[in-house]
Amino acid sequence: MSENMIQAGVFALVTALIGLLTYFKCRGHGRGKGKDEQNKEYFLAGGGLSWMFVAGSITLTNLSTDQLVGMNGNQMALLAVWEFAAVVGLIILATVFLPVYYKYQCTTTTELLEKRYKNKHIRAVIGMLFFLGNALIYMPAVIYSGSLFMQSMFNVDIPLMYIAVAFAALGAVYAIFGGLRAVAVSDTYSGVLLLSMAVLVVFLALNAIDYDFSGIPADRLTLLGDDDSPVPWHTLFTGMLLIQMYYWGTNQTITQRAMAAPNIKEAQKGVFAACGIRLLIVPAIIVIPGIVSYKLYGDIGDTAYGRIVGDVMPLWLTGVFAAAMAAAVLSTYNSLLNSATALYVCDIHQAYFNKNPNVVKLSGWVTALLTVLTLVLVPIYQQADSIINLLQQLNGLLSMPILSIFIVGLAFRNVDARAGIAAVIMGVCMYALLTFDFSPIKLSWHYIHVMPITLIACVSFALLVNKFVFGGKAEFAWGSDDGLHSSSEA
Repeated sequence: MSENMIQAGVFALVTALIGLLTYFKCRGHGRGKGKDEQNKEYFLAGGGLSWMFVAGSITLTNLSTDQLVGMNGNQMALLAVWEFAAVVGLIILATVFLPVYYKYQCTTTTELLEKRYKNKHIRAVIGMLFFLGNALIYMPAVIYSGSLFMQSMFNVDIPLMYIAVAFAALGAVYAIFGGLRAVAVSDTYSGVLLLSMAVLVVFLALNAIDYDFSGIPADRLTLLGDDDSPVPWHTLFTGMLLIQMYYWGTNQTITQRAMAAPNIKEAQKGVFAACGIRLLIVPAIIVIPGIVSYKLYGDIGDTAYGRIVGDVMPLWLTGVFAAAMAAAVLSTYNSLLNSATALYVCDIHQAYFNKNPNVVKLSGWVTALLTVLTLVLVPIYQQADSIINLLQQLNGLLSMPILSIFIVGLAFRNVDARAGIAAVIMGVCMYALLTFDFSPIKLSWHYIHVMPITLIACVSFALLVNKFVFGGKAEFAWGSDDGLHSSSEA
């Protein structure tokens, strides 16, 4: 039997086993007949995820090939800073945001905005921004990076787009037929496998260089980046923690898992377990293989992880590792699909077109269209020098404007929703003008430094527009229950 046949056989067996375990865990959970019951079952797993599945799904939704390939592709220890900062973001999710989401019984994070501003339009605007972020940024990046990994690991001549089509189609099937429950359960099973295999890669990579880091430049080993590095040290005191607050606390794709527990205590246990994984395991697996690959192969960019895995992993394990990585790609992709679909169905379709749609059927159509769009955009991501750096910069377009509207909504009463929407639009334009190359007023600062400026400008703009355009008088009232805002339309 050829090597390729062995790899393919093991890959198929492990992938099928994960699917079978997921089926047995999820069968018997029917969907309710009413709109609210359908939404809760399909998008929040019926509120039935235990802390273990919350932790597993949060971890693997975030940890995919765009992380493993992209961060190792920088081939420096510095990228671990993102993971240490993420622990702070998760703690903020558990202690600040989750209690509010559970108090308001939200299906989407944007539902909180509707209830606090008493206005459906602000929910739709922010929901659409999240939706577009998933559709235009995260989903094509995940499929591209996963396809690139498989191509480089196995050193095959199969066109990257063929692999991308296979990933996108299988991910869509999971999202359409299983809803969040199937996604979260498969995430957890896949996560145990992926983390185990990724830790093994770390030890095999270190063994390949006899644990000797000599000859590797100091700037590849430091956790304190200089001004020219991807993450300068001073960004830790400006935008870094704000990015984490946005990503872990308001991003539908992540928080949806934590909102699917039976109660707040179970959800918080899951988030804190995810904190432990993020602190103890993730930093090593997203930087050490890349650093070792620099010593072995030089600066080879985003192909580093796939190449070193292919070289150090025993043949009999490569099929298992391929299955784990495929599961990571699929889990992140179908999580993005499920959350994007939830945003469209709950925030837009039910608000403006049909209050009682067939949730499963409608979600299937939205998922199919998003899958096609993903494949159309994959070739664009092939042109990026570094997939992870591109993602972080694009993320800034949405992160600070959206975070600002949550802060205004939770911190103040009597702010008109239209002022908040105007601030978000202003913030997106401002960030683009200050950071992207096409702009004549682009700042020379690192894009992370521009984020707190954008956040402060958005909050200030919302309050000023509220006062001088809509005649409102904002009052500080963090987390009050009395419904915060004068609204143009409930």
